[in-house]
Amino acid sequence: MKKIHIEGSYITLGQLLKMLDMIDSGGQAKHFLMDVEVKVNGEVETRRGRKLYPQDIVAVDGFGSVQVVQD
Repeated sequence: MKKIHIEGSYITLGQLLKMLDMIDSGGQAKHFLMDVEVKVNGEVETRRGRKLYPQDIVAVDGFGSVQVVQD
C-alpha cells in the first residue's frame, strides 16, 4: 500500500486525487468521483471535499489503495 504524506492535520479527497495525478484540477474531482468508485475506510465516497486524516485509507477502483500519513 502506498503512503501519502501530508503536512497539516488533514487533506481533502480532491487534493489527494490531484497529488496522485489522477486529476489535473480540483474541478475535475467531482466528475472523477461520479465515474470511478472511491472508498474511504471501506465506504464509498462521492464528496471531493471529504477531509482525510492520518491513518485514513483511500481505495480507488483500478488504482489500488493509499494511506494518509502525517509528516
